[in-house]
Formats: sequence, structure tokens, C-alpha cells
Amino acid sequence: MLITLVGATGTGKSELALDIAEAIQATGRTAEIVNSDAMQLYRGMDIGTAKLPMAERRDIRHHLFDTLAVTDEASVADYQALARATITDIVERDAVPILVGGSGLYVSSVVYDFVFPGTDPIIRERLEAQLVEIGPGAMHRLLLAADEQAALAIGAHNGRRMVRALEVVEMTGEPFGSGLPDENAFWTPTTIIGLTAPRDILVARLESRVERMWRAGLLDEVAGLIGEGLERGATARRAIGYAQAIGELRGELTRAAAIEQTQIFTRRYARRQVGWFRRYPGTAWFDSSGEALPGAAVRIALDSIEG
Repeated sequence: MLITLVGATGTGKSELALDIAEAIQATGRTAEIVNSDAMQLYRGMDIGTAKLPMAERRDIRHHLFDTLAVTDEASVADYQALARATITDIVERDAVPILVGGSGLYVSSVVYDFVFPGTDPIIRERLEAQLVEIGPGAMHRLLLAADEQAALAIGAHNGRRMVRALEVVEMTGEPFGSGLPDENAFWTPTTIIGLTAPRDILVARLESRVERMWRAGLLDEVAGLIGEGLERGATARRAIGYAQAIGELRGELTRAAAIEQTQIFTRRYARRQVGWFRRYPGTAWFDSSGEALPGAAVRIALDSIEG
């Protein structure tokens, strides 16, 4: 049985995962945590991703943290293969895997029956050159004509995802969206626990978290990562908070503007997370601002592995 914890950033998934893992271990079994936050895959990106420090992991084994260099491009297809292999290994050792994170497509790629289309380097190279030649606006119009649903979901500014969508459409002859996970078919037996919070409470948490990131030394962390090639990273340099910290270090943003922009983007991201995870059928939802949360959610997890 795979236990999966989902929800917006700031809802307390990491702490609940530890509570569940300790409760499972109190029954005599072992539990291990598997990361499904795309940005926590990166080595050195700790403060801005709210990565749980080693000293706070309560001696619970954690997987898939710090697996990528900041110059690496994150790939959900690569992550799916690695995460599923990790979960399979945990289960084969008679331990309980707990998948935790807020990157919706990464979670879905593991939990649901989902086969990624391959790639065609010739098509990809041609489309990338076309993007440079005609620009993202014209590229988006091409995608609108080929797959309106994908175009609306991706938007007119994410050139990398537009190229990927057009590549899949050309390779398969099918809409890009037709390959999304079937949310009625689990890859392996799974119990999903979701965390929410009232909007005012969540917004206050997120704004406070961003301010703490700067106080905790995010700027120094980013300065060090720039020396490791952060600005060359296709994925890592665009992470919320990191892009703004780079802007501050370059003198393009004031401290106040960098923090405010990060808060705005974090709130938007949290709204997208809520919308994404709300689609998951059969999820046991809990208000993370309630005092009864740990006990009730832990009971659901224990019941699932006892069944």
C-alpha cells in the first residue's frame, strides 16, 4: 500500500508524513518517505524549497531529495521511473512508502496509470528553432490550432512546454492532454490524504514563510548556487523565490520587491495546487488548521495498511 500526502504548499505535509511514519513504526513496521516536490530534487536548494533539514527528519529514511544538480533539467518522466523503482524497493522490503509533495504532475505520474510519450530529437530540435524564430506568441497560436485544451492549460509564455506539447501531437497524432494520468486507475494500491487550510490562514502562512526564507539566508544560498551554475539551469533558476533572489543579487529588484513578488507567485502556485489535487477522487481531506488533524489522518493511514 502506498500512502500519498497532497495539498498546497504551507499546509503541513512534511510534518504529517513524519507523524504517520512514526505511527507506522510503532506498530512494528518500517515507513519511509519519498519526495514528490520537483524543486526539492535539487541539491543545495534548501531554504527556498522549505526542505526539511536532516536533523528534523526524526530518523525516518527519506528518498529522492538532492538528486539533481542545479544545472540539470528536471524531467517528470525520469522522476516517474525513479520514484516507482524506489517505492517498489521499499515495498519489497516490507516497509510502507509515503509519497509526499506538492508538484501535481509529479505526484500524478507516480500514483496513477500514466505512460509518457517518448521524444523525437529531430522534431524537438525543429520546434525549438521555430520557437526562437517566431516567438512564444506565434508558437502558442500554433498550439491553439493543434490542441486548444493544451494551449489554454500551458499559456502563452511557457515555450518549453509548448514545444513539448507540439512534439507529442506531431509524434502521436493525438492531443497532448490525452496522455494525462487516468485518475480512476492507480498504478499501485494507494490511499491519498489531502491537506487544506482556510484561505486567510494559508495566505498568512505563505507570506510569513517567504519572509522567513530571506531572514534565513536565501540570498546567501542563491549566491552560492550561482557559483555552481544556477543561472544556467533551465528549471532550477526559474523556481519561485530563486528567480527573485537572483533578481535582487543582480540589482534588478529591491529586497522588498523580491519578497513581494515571491509572495504573489507563491499564492498563485498554491491556488493551482488546490485546483489540481481537488480532482483526485477518493481523497480523505483534512483541514490542517484543526487540532484533530494528526490523529484523524494517522488513523486513515494505519487503517489502509492494516486492510
